[in-house]
Amino acid sequence: MTEWIGKATTVKEPLTVFNRLESEVRSYCRSFETVFVKGSNALLQDRNEKEYIDFFAGAGALNYGHNNPQIRSKLIDYLLEDGITHSLDMATDAKEAFLLRFQETILEPRGLDYKVMFPGPTGTNSVESAFKIARKVTGRTNIVCFTNAFHGMSLGSLSATGNAFKRGGAGVQLSGTTFLPYDGYLGPLVDTTALLEKLLQDPGSGLDTPAAVIVETLQGEGGLSAASGKWLRSLERICREHGILLIIDDVQMGCGRTGTFFSFESTGITPDIVCLSKSIGGYGLPMALTLIKPEHDLWQPGEHNGTFRGNNLAFVAASAALRYWEDDSLAGQIRDRSEIIADFLRRMASRYSDRIAESRGKGMIQGLAFHKPEDASRLCKLMFERGVIMETSGPRDEVAKLMPPLTIEDSLLKKGLQLLEAALSDLYEGISPRAALQAKG
Repeated sequence: MTEWIGKATTVKEPLTVFNRLESEVRSYCRSFETVFVKGSNALLQDRNEKEYIDFFAGAGALNYGHNNPQIRSKLIDYLLEDGITHSLDMATDAKEAFLLRFQETILEPRGLDYKVMFPGPTGTNSVESAFKIARKVTGRTNIVCFTNAFHGMSLGSLSATGNAFKRGGAGVQLSGTTFLPYDGYLGPLVDTTALLEKLLQDPGSGLDTPAAVIVETLQGEGGLSAASGKWLRSLERICREHGILLIIDDVQMGCGRTGTFFSFESTGITPDIVCLSKSIGGYGLPMALTLIKPEHDLWQPGEHNGTFRGNNLAFVAASAALRYWEDDSLAGQIRDRSEIIADFLRRMASRYSDRIAESRGKGMIQGLAFHKPEDASRLCKLMFERGVIMETSGPRDEVAKLMPPLTIEDSLLKKGLQLLEAALSDLYEGISPRAALQAKG
């Protein structure tokens, strides 16, 4: 880490080429107006040699950091040995090695029995395949989803996504889903699963028995609202009683983000289908899995396919990343770092209780929810100027979200939190002495 972390650097028109040649659909580069050239674990460096602490981790695709050396060495070796890089869904030694390691390291120790499907390289591919197999298994079509959910941007997954802005980009009517209130949506005293149960029991409710229910245990894009174990167990019970498949979308919350490999491990539920992507690729490489209970694996050969299911570099990286889960070392580090983050955010929420509604989240995805939504964006802008990458979350972008690599160095984590404390002071109290000193360099 260099001594100039925290300095503000102004570069004239660093994105000229991107503004001129790239589609208007680009988004993150509008928030982070610089050109990045290097990354190492939780640090990014831009073209002007300014470093940034990464509290974003590729939206959860870089749980093991940028250019993780343990994973990188395996990729280099594989490439130098002329390993197969692309294979559609043909058998390769890289895929075989991943399947065996995933079985032995992840599924068997947790007592889970799933067939592994490679649906395509992204989270939305996994969700689309989950919907299709649920409909095929049950013979029903409707999917129950929840307020403020985010499940992807292709039409099927977008139909289960709550955000009005994202839904508006579809260009067609979105159908095949029914939205119900997520845990806590109607306040802490209301068990919203009771509404689902009542609707299913009443033949006059207008809700046909769905093929599946899809849910995030913690809503990453929806504002870091978390479902309780009790609520999830009630949801699973209702699904079982009515022959509904339960889908857990662990695209962002899986691979250790909430503290355990799967986000649902501590709840006692066993989903019928699990969607994984983002950090399952280990190195930021595109990869997704759909985990299906064997009795539901009713696909006909080729009934769901995609050209990039056979990304063998992702298989190699994923196998190397799973080494982190062979013992409890990483999980223990996540627990320790999570508590550091939680203690800090609770302290900030208490200090600025007139401005901050609460701290939210779990594990190493936590944040601050602001009374004025625009304050979250203002804070993230200040953090970028000081050398920290953060993004907002929630239906009104009212949450400033911290999502560093799970492997972040403790010194960098603490430095980033110090900069966040100074930025909050600047936001609400004017320029703090510490921030003024940092701005001078």
